[in-house]
Amino acid sequence: MNPITLITNLLFFQPLVNLLLVLYALLGRSFVLAIVALTVLIRLLLYPLMAKQQQAMKKMQELQPRLQELQKKYGKDREKLAQEQMKLYKEAGVNPLGGCLPLLIQFPILIAVYQAIIHVLALNPIAVIDLAKLIYRFDGFPALATLLPVQSQFLLWDLGRPERIFIPVGGILIPLPLMTLLVILTTWWSQKVMTPPSTDPQTRMTTQLMNLYMPLFFGWISYNLAVGLSIYFIVTNLISVVQFALVTRDWRGALARRLALGRAPVTPSSSSSSSSGPATPAPPARPRRKARSAK
Repeated sequence: MNPITLITNLLFFQPLVNLLLVLYALLGRSFVLAIVALTVLIRLLLYPLMAKQQQAMKKMQELQPRLQELQKKYGKDREKLAQEQMKLYKEAGVNPLGGCLPLLIQFPILIAVYQAIIHVLALNPIAVIDLAKLIYRFDGFPALATLLPVQSQFLLWDLGRPERIFIPVGGILIPLPLMTLLVILTTWWSQKVMTPPSTDPQTRMTTQLMNLYMPLFFGWISYNLAVGLSIYFIVTNLISVVQFALVTRDWRGALARRLALGRAPVTPSSSSSSSSGPATPAPPARPRRKARSAK
């Protein structure tokens, strides 16, 4: 075993395996609740980092009017536009690439969570023996080995296997990937809520493509891997939306306005009139006098 794999196992994989077993024991031997609890704990652990990312996203959204002014002013000079944008980011204390670090940190955790779920849900005797080697053993620690094998069934799904539910329609078996669809919907929703609008056409097009392909990508992963990972994805997406609303203190914007599709943007005049109360009707036009006939 190479040193990187050894360090990863000691810092992420083996602790997650034992934590899952402890949660499984505390939550009435319900493995789906153990996955939910583990997801909540991971999100709480990453909360400071995620809060900084979401605050940066909010600042980026607040800078959009000024960025739009720069695009109108320096639209023909791309180099000057880039310089002025970076100057504006520096003045506002915003790092446009600040959202990449949390994503890079989450990928090793995601891999470790998936491996922990698969190893805890040992599907054969050899896997149970390998799992027993990962369990911590010292005085005062619960006897986690007595919990094996773990119950992996949750309603229609086996949490340790890919989702394969079929319904007969006209003599043909049609797949019904309910968990996969939930992953796609919650991923799309969380991205729609947390992605700030952009005035740059190229950035807007890139964002739209990401909002389309990322949910499908995670849906493909969910359909081909264990259902337990789908539970992790769904809970993570829901918690992300709640954290974003808490950090930005914008529940209406996070949960309602950004989900509106095809809605015309509110102009300043209309917003000011709506905030001041009902609009007063315009006075009727004065009737024109009839032209006098020429004598």
